[in-house]
Order: sequence, then structure tokens, then C-alpha cells
Amino acid sequence: MPEQLVFAMEVTLNGLMAGVLYALVALGFVLIYKASGIFNYAQGVMALFAAMTLVGIMNGQIPFSHMINAVLGTEVHHFGWHVPGFLAIVLTVGVMVVFAWLVQQLVMRHLVGQEPIILFMATIGLAYFLEGVSDLMWGSEIKKLDVGLPQGINLWIDEVTFNILGYGFFIDNLDIVATIIAALLVTGLVVFAQFTKQGRAMRAVADDHQAALSVGISLNFIWVLVWSVAGFVALVAGIMWGTKSGVQFSLSLIALKALPVLMLGGFTSIPGAIVGGLIIGVGEKLFEFAIGPMVGGATENWFAYVLALLFLVFRPQGLFGEKIIERV
Repeated sequence: MPEQLVFAMEVTLNGLMAGVLYALVALGFVLIYKASGIFNYAQGVMALFAAMTLVGIMNGQIPFSHMINAVLGTEVHHFGWHVPGFLAIVLTVGVMVVFAWLVQQLVMRHLVGQEPIILFMATIGLAYFLEGVSDLMWGSEIKKLDVGLPQGINLWIDEVTFNILGYGFFIDNLDIVATIIAALLVTGLVVFAQFTKQGRAMRAVADDHQAALSVGISLNFIWVLVWSVAGFVALVAGIMWGTKSGVQFSLSLIALKALPVLMLGGFTSIPGAIVGGLIIGVGEKLFEFAIGPMVGGATENWFAYVLALLFLVFRPQGLFGEKIIERV
């Protein structure tokens, strides 16, 4: 019994850490949805593209080298130098800002006033386009990402737990660091949205585009800013997940795990994304721990979606979302 209790505590702690990462991915969706009403299907692919770009810059890889070599008959793949991790991250942030500007100028600017389904389909097209560009730029092979984050198993021995129960917690070092970084970023985004001029402008645009324009707020600037911040969030998520499992095309699927988080917390709520992520993270770990052995395991693959389905039935707006009532 004591061993089961300690193991449940360990599972809960690991669930909280996973939940923070889920919330981080969900925040990218929330930011764009709040500012423009667009559900950005491409958020997961943005994390993949950012991680692949970071690896390519760190390794000094020539973008589109496979295509260049095929056309020109050359055999050049690298510039001949490696870029330090911090500088590579800064350069990748610059790439994501340029990407945000291009998305606004070439895609979203031409779809202002269109139906939400049109905007959603545009982000689906953007996702597949960006996935193809990532493949052409950096290649499709699995890449190792190492920016200096600690990895491996860390033994936490809490004094009370050790003295009374005699057991310790086994936690991956990367999970600890990722949780701290994600928590700091989430806190920074909340402060940015609530207390800065740009954050207030972003919320004003979300409430009413025409009213925001009437008081001198530039929609183009706000949308580029929001897509840039979402790109930075995608980069951080890509670093965390890419360091853990390698940078590969399945990395784009992390966006699917953010969908139940959004359904629980609400598509327009930053606090909702945080709370929803924690609920999903802890819930799926504890459910696997308690119920998994009875049903053959692998419950983490579907628990979050079943929970989200229940919320859609009984509370479609989520825990913190706004309930919209249309009278006719």
C-alpha cells in the first residue's frame, strides 16, 4: 500500500509536468484564435518547422541542399561551421517572425471578412505546405536536437517520503527543466496579454475588429505580432518535444493532444489552456495507473479525447470559455 501511494504521487507529478507542456502547445492556438478568430490547424507543423530549422542552423546545413544538388549536380550539404545553441535559437526566432509576416501578407490579409470555415481550411493548406517546405529545406530524416538541456533520470528523495515510506521519486531531468521553462513562458504570456499595451490591443482586436480600427489599432501589426508569438511558442514546444523524442515529422502531431486541452479550457482563455493542460496531463497518467491494467493499457492514447467529448456534450464552451447565445 505505501508503495502504491508513492507511485501514485510520482505519476501525478509526471502528469503535472506533461500537462504544462500540453498547455504550452494549446497556448499557440489560443493566442491566434483570440486575436483573429482563426483556429490555426498549422500550429503543430509550426513546432516541427521551428525545430527542424533550429537543428539545420545549429548544424550549418544549407537550406534546400537536396534540391540544389539535384538541379546543379553538386554534393554540398553544409556551410562548414556549427552555430552555438543560443545564437541558433535567436536566428530561428527571426525565421519564425519572417514566417509570421509572410503568412499575414500572402494569406490572411486576403481572407479578411471570410467565413470561419474558409480561414480554417486556409490553415489546413498552410500546414501541409509548411510540412512540404520543411522536408525540402532540411530533409525528412530523424534529427537529434541538443541545445544543452540536461537529460536522464534524476532521483528525488523527499525527506518526509523517505523517512516514513522509504521510497523516492524517479523523474527525468528534461521533464523538470521543460516544466520550469514552460511555466515561465506561460506566466510571461499571461503578463503580456493582461498588462502590456500590445496585449491590451490584442484583446481589443479579439473583441471587435472595427472598434479596434476606430481607435487606431493596426490589425496587420497585431496579427503579425500574434503569429510571431505563436511561432515562438511553437519553437519552445518543438525544442522540448524534439529533445525528448528527436525531430521527426510525427512531432507535428503534438497539436492533436492540444485539442482536448482547448475543449476543456475554452478556445479563448489563456488560463483555460493552463488548467485544461494540467487536467489532461494528470488525468491521463492517473487513469493509466488505476484503470489501464484492467483494460490492457494504452489508455493515454484515448483518455483525453473521451474526456473532451464529455465536455462537448455537457459544457461545449469549456471551463473558462464564453457561452455565446444567439437570439433569432
